Amino acid sequence: MVKQLLFHYRYSVFVFLLIFLSQINSLTAQTPRRPAVEKSRKPNIIYIYADDLGYGEIGAYGQQKIKTPNLDRLAKEGMRFTQHYTSTPVCAPARCMLLTGRNGGRSYIRGNYELGGFADNLEGGQMPLPEGTFTIGHLMQRAGYKTAAIGKWGLGLHSNTGDPNKQGFDYFYGYLDQKQAHSYYPTHLWENGKWDKLNNPYVDVHKQPAKPKEQITPEDLAVYKGKEYAVDKMTNNALQFMQNNKNAPFFLYLPYSLPHAALQVPDADINYYIKLFGEKPNLTMSNYVPTFYPLSTYAAMVTYLDKQVGLVQEQLKKLGLDQNTIIMFSSDNGPASSVVAATDNFFNSAGPFRGMKQDLYEGGIRSPFIVNWPGKIQPNKVSDLISVQYDMMATLAEIAGVKAPANDGISLLPTMLGKDQSQQKRPYIYFEFPEKGGQVAVRMGNWKGVRTNIKQNINAPWQLYNLASDIGERKDLAAEHPEIIKQMAAIAQKEHRCPHIKEWEFVDPKFTSK
Repeated sequence: MVKQLLFHYRYSVFVFLLIFLSQINSLTAQTPRRPAVEKSRKPNIIYIYADDLGYGEIGAYGQQKIKTPNLDRLAKEGMRFTQHYTSTPVCAPARCMLLTGRNGGRSYIRGNYELGGFADNLEGGQMPLPEGTFTIGHLMQRAGYKTAAIGKWGLGLHSNTGDPNKQGFDYFYGYLDQKQAHSYYPTHLWENGKWDKLNNPYVDVHKQPAKPKEQITPEDLAVYKGKEYAVDKMTNNALQFMQNNKNAPFFLYLPYSLPHAALQVPDADINYYIKLFGEKPNLTMSNYVPTFYPLSTYAAMVTYLDKQVGLVQEQLKKLGLDQNTIIMFSSDNGPASSVVAATDNFFNSAGPFRGMKQDLYEGGIRSPFIVNWPGKIQPNKVSDLISVQYDMMATLAEIAGVKAPANDGISLLPTMLGKDQSQQKRPYIYFEFPEKGGQVAVRMGNWKGVRTNIKQNINAPWQLYNLASDIGERKDLAAEHPEIIKQMAAIAQKEHRCPHIKEWEFVDPKFTSK
């Protein structure tokens, strides 16, 4: 009797378990699963690079008028750096230094050296990266990553050594020549060395209307618009690259051209801000496309950039990659003077800083830097670590687990992971920029030294500012601290290497003009 009861009991339990497991399997089958990423896989890395975006132009850094919800959320869920710098304050050399890990005194490209012209048949690009350059693209390939650069290149054409496919990137899509990037409705973009023709007529965005300013109508400005907006094409290709490479680690470099002039963005996005600002038509003429709504157009361009960040995040989530992807965001330099003038600095674009694009004052080189890495970087963190974009070579090498080549940066990974005690500190950051009269700068702790107009005066004096008490660089303390000036002069001498073209040699010129 006992044996029979025990048998029935065991049988009942067995049947119950079978029924229970079948129900669980049924529920699981009905619930769609997100693709799982192996925890042991190296993280994907996406580096998003804005163009001419000022430190103060996104909400996370104090912007009050322009809406940037995706970037603000990215910062809230990750880490925001407050003392981060671009390597130099204009487009092409900033990209070169970011990609090669070199400062302004050692970089191969130090200024915008233009080749060719603006017309399609004159497309010549900028001075190309030379053969044998080692970029962060090469670094990530060495670490087993699929690599892509999508956006504005500015470091050579497909026909020379600057071809991105020769410089560490398996896939390229976008503008090769940054002069072409002045138009958001170009006739073509480039895909792996071939034209991708867009449904847009050629328009010279620098050619002004023939009519007097007071006679120009909105219809006259329609000639500057096309049917295919370049940013949309670039984002679509970025999303497709992510889809194509979802099963292996990838590195995606996304140097968008937004919000660099010309002021062009789809009308629907402009209309949002016209209603918000109550902006009245006020034709603004510049050396770019004229516009009746400069405030609304520029704000819409920044928000359009923010939308692209949101689309990237949505794709990561859709592919189940969001928990194993690092997103970094920064800008190549401070806001452009043409835009600031056009908008009457309505947006306080450089924040509390002096200067703008092409300046080695803080407004020209202090950049936003946001890093988001779920599960690794704690949310809502703020770091005041003094850092610079040429740190990316060392940082990415440590993340990817490979050795970096010789470079001028330090790895920021310890700070990102909250290990401040093991973060290497740098004694200084050196800046050198041959344009706008020739400038050098040194950031050393809270001290900032700047020399300007060196081409006119090889003995141009140092200016010295204490950024802890004078963030606007208004009070020159050089006369009170000759010992600090002596240290900075020695740093400048140590970091400078003679460039390969005479136009960039202003620190130690060995040429005489005839």
